[in-house]
Amino acid sequence: MASAVMNIVNTALDWVTLAFDAPFARADVFGVHIGGHLFLEGLLLVVILFLLSQKSYKHPKRPLTKKEIDELCDEWVPESLIPSLTKEMQCEPPALESAAGPHTVINGKEVVNFASANYLGLIGHEKLLESCTSALEKYGVGSCGPRGFYGTIDVHLDCESRIAKFLGTPDSILYSYGLSTMFSAIPAFCKKGDIIVVDEGVHWGIQNGLYLSRSTIVYFKHNDMESLQSTLEKMTFENKRAKKLRRYIVVEAVYQNSGQVAPLDEIIRLKEKYRFRVLLDESNSFGVLGRSGRGLTEYYGVPVCFKDLLSLIGDQSLWFYGGVVLQVEKIDIITAAMGHALATEGGFCTGSARVIDHQRLSSSGYVFSASLPPYLASAAITAIELLEENSYLIKKLKENIAILWKGLSDIPGLTVASNPQSPIVFLRLKNSTGSLKSDLHLLEDIADHVLKEHSVFVVASKRSTLDKCRLPVGIRLFVSAAHSESDLLKASESLKRVAASVLMC
Repeated sequence: MASAVMNIVNTALDWVTLAFDAPFARADVFGVHIGGHLFLEGLLLVVILFLLSQKSYKHPKRPLTKKEIDELCDEWVPESLIPSLTKEMQCEPPALESAAGPHTVINGKEVVNFASANYLGLIGHEKLLESCTSALEKYGVGSCGPRGFYGTIDVHLDCESRIAKFLGTPDSILYSYGLSTMFSAIPAFCKKGDIIVVDEGVHWGIQNGLYLSRSTIVYFKHNDMESLQSTLEKMTFENKRAKKLRRYIVVEAVYQNSGQVAPLDEIIRLKEKYRFRVLLDESNSFGVLGRSGRGLTEYYGVPVCFKDLLSLIGDQSLWFYGGVVLQVEKIDIITAAMGHALATEGGFCTGSARVIDHQRLSSSGYVFSASLPPYLASAAITAIELLEENSYLIKKLKENIAILWKGLSDIPGLTVASNPQSPIVFLRLKNSTGSLKSDLHLLEDIADHVLKEHSVFVVASKRSTLDKCRLPVGIRLFVSAAHSESDLLKASESLKRVAASVLMC
């Protein structure tokens, strides 16, 4: 039998050689006169059928004994579900024992709080508390369901309408958690194959949304419009498929990781030139920037005369406030967290009616999460009313930012890297150690000494292992309109003394 198989194989090899040397040659095989290429095809068919007929797995000749099974189980070491905890991961942040207002209590001691983004100082405001109390009495604590499944309460609709009216947009949509707003909105519009050009300094919520979208992500240098332009030009002209894809620019109005303000006028110019859409996160600018706190769009408003206003009334891409034209609809999607200036929780997305309606059907954070507790929606409405009625809050916030900036202008070993209009005053090391971990250790050492020795609560911009932000770390101070001048001077003087002792020794 073996010799017969070998004869067949040898004959096949001879004819394979013949088929390649003389593909049109003819010969006798087992008495049949055929061409070489036909024989080769037939041989390949036989080999394929032989392989398909073989079993992929052969049972062992005998089953394993119980002892062998136990030995194999003892030898098996499963891979850890989580990485091993380092010393840095085990550190516990200070625990607040009172409301996160301009002053708070830590370890039984009152401290000046610069670690909470209470920009307008509305935490603990009497009208907000009254609004929450009445909403609790009427609706209870929660809605016990997503918006599309009996979780919609009339106060949710009122809040969405109030936000849209305040910002001058057609519609808005509420989310239950501020951070989930951006990483739910991005995947709702950006899909696999789409192109997203994004600033390298965006916060983790945006990063997560980019990851979930599965789109092609291209980063440009932080707040660098030349880098943005070259990136857009490269993606547009070097990628022939780009013209057929959906293309987005994703930026923050005020960057949480640097305190810088995005140059919206230049972004709009580049967006229109290269035909991209813009997604803008206003979490740290809503209620802060602009004369009335309407955010970055108002901050970059273009003043016009009354005659020009009359000629522009029919243009729905513009809306007016105090003689200023705000190009809101030049931004396709605006998102913001309400846990900062409005002193409540949740988030919102605002834009055209089509943009909002699409999210009600396809945004995971809206469709699958329990809706925002009614008392928080009620608090947001009250906070917006307070903002409209008390314009001095924004003025006071800007004054406080200027005082702290002046006090920290000559701080030893550190430099103020944020924008003078930003409510986030961001301090970076003048001379980095060359290691992100070492830099962070120095900054945390400064923050710890300032808290323990001077009762001023500031935090270093420590990031989780999931955060891929490429910017240098620093110390963040969230300025509030509720801070007194003495609070601001105390913070600047304390930071100067500690920085001098820690960095100059």
